[in-house]
Amino acid sequence: MARNTVADYLAKTLAAAGVERIWGVTGDSLNGLAFSLDRVGSIRWMHTRHEEAAAFAAGADAAATGKLAVCAGSCGPGNLHLINGLYDCHRNHQPVLAIAAHIPSTEIGLNYFQETHPQDLFKECSHFVELVSNASQFPRVLERAMRAALDQRGVAVIVLPGDVALSDGPGVEPRWTASAPGAIVPADADLGRLADLLNGCEAVTIMCGSGVAGSHDEVIALADTLGAPIVHALRGKQFIEYDNPFDVGMTGLIGFSSGYHAMMSCDTLLLLGCDFPYRPFYPPQAKIVQIDWRGSQLGRRAPLEMGLVGTIKETLAALLPKLKRKDERRFLENALRHYATARKDLDDLATPSAPGRPIHPQYLTKLVDEIAAEDAIFTVDVGTPTLWAARYLTMNGKRQLHGSFNHGSMANAMPQALGAQAAQPQRQVVSLSGDGGLSMLLGDLLSAVQLELPIKVVVFNNSLLGFVSMELKAGGYLDTNVDLSKTDFSQIAKGAGIWSVRVEESEQLENALREAFAHKGAAVVDVVTSKHELAMPPTIELSQAKGFSLYMLRAILSGRGDEIVELARTNLR
Repeated sequence: MARNTVADYLAKTLAAAGVERIWGVTGDSLNGLAFSLDRVGSIRWMHTRHEEAAAFAAGADAAATGKLAVCAGSCGPGNLHLINGLYDCHRNHQPVLAIAAHIPSTEIGLNYFQETHPQDLFKECSHFVELVSNASQFPRVLERAMRAALDQRGVAVIVLPGDVALSDGPGVEPRWTASAPGAIVPADADLGRLADLLNGCEAVTIMCGSGVAGSHDEVIALADTLGAPIVHALRGKQFIEYDNPFDVGMTGLIGFSSGYHAMMSCDTLLLLGCDFPYRPFYPPQAKIVQIDWRGSQLGRRAPLEMGLVGTIKETLAALLPKLKRKDERRFLENALRHYATARKDLDDLATPSAPGRPIHPQYLTKLVDEIAAEDAIFTVDVGTPTLWAARYLTMNGKRQLHGSFNHGSMANAMPQALGAQAAQPQRQVVSLSGDGGLSMLLGDLLSAVQLELPIKVVVFNNSLLGFVSMELKAGGYLDTNVDLSKTDFSQIAKGAGIWSVRVEESEQLENALREAFAHKGAAVVDVVTSKHELAMPPTIELSQAKGFSLYMLRAILSGRGDEIVELARTNLR
């Protein structure tokens, strides 16, 4: 009878928990796990080209299913490569277990080849990290790690030396008992105090984050009762934007003017499952109330009038009977009118370019939105693709939207598309990739072919780090060191055996997208977009106006006056 190892116990426990994939790059310290996975047979090793891509993919895998996802890296550099992607998983509150393989246990502390200290390195991007040194310890460490990832909604890390993985396993059978997420309702006295406060307010604005997932109807009922406009953070977009007659858009650097003004003009701001980080966008005079299932979130961004610990769906269900319906709707009506104007202004920018001119990214995103499947999953790169997605992708209750919205890492979209596609093989997955982000982890386009994942990659190819360029201009600086060499990603994709097309004219775009989205395998649509597109924040500070004027003066004095002409040609439409 074959002996059972620690790695066998790990593989069988993950299988019992319903894990179907492990993302990573194998190596000598992971050999024991690789062998055990072959013996179990129900878990597929998802071989990426880079461990960072594996962690991004695992995060999107978890986001697409709501279940535990797993990634792994070999000792030293292998698991170090996981860290950036794990930061993203952790800050996006996705349940991910990372297996950080380690050097032989007998060599720890002796400056051995590839030695690092994973327990210290992973502390900041995990709820739990622990070194396994003994087989009898392993069942409880594994259980704690998996529970931490699922119950605390974030990353847990097991540091597993290669020799320990190959040692005799625990003397107990691998097993797993699933538990449903708990509901939290604040004390009735606190709900009464909140109801009294809201009943006495004249202008309430609701701000929603990802914590409102699963509570769409309760939030809409609350807004109707209070006559309150609803603003959303980017991570709340997919959960609250659809079927919402109280929607006034986003706020923040990439938001709408209507969302900004709805927050700034209210007398009470109600934050629901929201950890919006940009403090200058909070109203300085309004009372702020926050409800979140984590007490540690309360008051982190602004001083609170009240803070309640509770899950949104259950808390609002208990609160609503205590509220009086507001018949005065002027505040809401003004906010909705402002939103209608802001929405029209944005839609007016989503137009085809003249022949011979680069394609407006607004037009590209609008077409993607119109052509993509009703239940498409979108992943978006940090920078301008996120901006255009926030403004032009329509959520409908079936679609999903994933990005590095809290961590803000480049190169996230394409590997997240891999993870989402593996988790939801029957759905269309579209990556809106910047040319900078795609090129950073370009090698994992090969993973789409090898793993037979039919992702659709739409490249916003402006040969520029676009968002960085805008930041520099707003600060009054010349946008130096942001240009990227002109690259034909369609040719690179063809070399990898991926269906691809390059689009340089607006009139070619719709057919190219339709053909790519209908293709059964992976596809790349490389779109040459405008380099000088401006994206104005919802409010223009005096310093930004001065900064942009200073940029134009510096551009002219440095011999780059042609950029000012091109800027005007691109944006005056």
